[in-house]
Amino acid sequence: MSSLLRYCALLIVSVLLFAGFGCTQKKLDDGKIPITTSSEEARGLFLQARDLQDKFLYHESRGVLEQAVALDPDFALAYRDLAFAQSNAKHFFEYFNKACALTDKASEGERLWILGDKAGKNDDPVKQKEYFLQLVKKYPKDERAHHVLAKYCFDQQEYDEAIAEFRKAIEIAPDFSPPYNLLGYANRGIENYPEAEKAFQKYIELNPNDPNPYDSYAELLLKMGRFEESIQSYRKALAIRHDFTPSHMGIAANWVYQGKHKEARSQLQEFLKIAKDNGQRRAAYFNKAVSYVDEGKFEEALTALNERYALAERISDTVAMARDIADIACILFEQGQYDDALSKYKTSIKLFLDSDLSDEIKRNTQRNFLYNESRIAMKKGDFDMAKAKCDSFFEQVMVAENSAQIRLSHELAGMIALEERDYDRALDEFQQGDQKHPYNLYRIALAYDSKGDHQKAKEFYTKAARFYPLLDHLVLNINYAFARQKAEKMLGGK
Repeated sequence: MSSLLRYCALLIVSVLLFAGFGCTQKKLDDGKIPITTSSEEARGLFLQARDLQDKFLYHESRGVLEQAVALDPDFALAYRDLAFAQSNAKHFFEYFNKACALTDKASEGERLWILGDKAGKNDDPVKQKEYFLQLVKKYPKDERAHHVLAKYCFDQQEYDEAIAEFRKAIEIAPDFSPPYNLLGYANRGIENYPEAEKAFQKYIELNPNDPNPYDSYAELLLKMGRFEESIQSYRKALAIRHDFTPSHMGIAANWVYQGKHKEARSQLQEFLKIAKDNGQRRAAYFNKAVSYVDEGKFEEALTALNERYALAERISDTVAMARDIADIACILFEQGQYDDALSKYKTSIKLFLDSDLSDEIKRNTQRNFLYNESRIAMKKGDFDMAKAKCDSFFEQVMVAENSAQIRLSHELAGMIALEERDYDRALDEFQQGDQKHPYNLYRIALAYDSKGDHQKAKEFYTKAARFYPLLDHLVLNINYAFARQKAEKMLGGK
């Protein structure tokens, strides 16, 4: 899976598009989701753009989709895909809101898909799954319907369900390549590397002239610590498209994990010379920041994040600005500058609340602020305040049924227990947290170490240190750099 999606203001998490034929004038009963448009020319452009996005060429699809919606201003699905082609949050929501407003003019399948996306953006995974289950039930012969449900399961870390749905998509259309890509990632998620490698090799076989299959396989090699092979595969992708953003970022990650931080930043600097838009430039600056954190150069990391922020500020991309400030707060927190970190978190949430985002997203952001308030109170020794904020966070995420935040609430409770030296309770909470987040794994190691179980601690320090995600991973990013640095230091003493 290309990391290009992560560059769309860290909000765009899906690359899965619809299949099917038909328009308002002509519908084919082939079991596929219809494409509703009054213009055959717009439909042709949409299919052309869909093919580009299947290959992760989002920048290239943008202009094609702009032509499609100009021909048919009521083309809901084209607006949806145009939103996912944007490189910043401001324009993403501009087009995505148009898609949502046009669902009454779309087919039932298109409506379910767009509303499922909307629920996802509003951090309502329960409602999102309901829409996607309806989509599969209504179009069981559509490989893309199964694909999107599989992607939802993948994002929820329900890997067995994801694998089953990806295989259903492949059974329907054996030459439909996107499921092989995410099938590789799902198997990677359960550490079944042989099956992951098999899926990626099939993905390459089906798309030998596209960059993304080589990029995805390179990411598996990166995860396995096979750095030189990973770089070679990334270079194969760049030989096909020299400006393929994720592969530049992937090579930089390989250099970082080998301790070659200057080489990583040199790769990113070269990419900045060919970057096509501010979304790609922001990605490069973020990767630079993570490389500096990994090297322990926090002031330089803050400088890179401020350069990234300036790009968002120029176009008044409020959401991106808010997220950049939150990343700055994260570094200040890790440096022990808790009051400064809290001030930045407050600035960040104000930008979110003053934006045009939905009330659901704003409520989600306010819940996350409770998490940060609790962490800071804990570090300042105010455990009564920390626990009160933690309890409030837990109560709200349980009502929202947000699985990711529920895991986060357990991690927060575990952090407080760890600070209070209640190691058994800390372990119980951490084990209900995200087992795919290396900082949580690092904290599990700390708890075992404190209990005197040094062998178990070493196992988890190693898992945390050798997690090897891309530098710009949506969830891990800067947090992994801190966890990796700390875990490696602990392993040095083992």
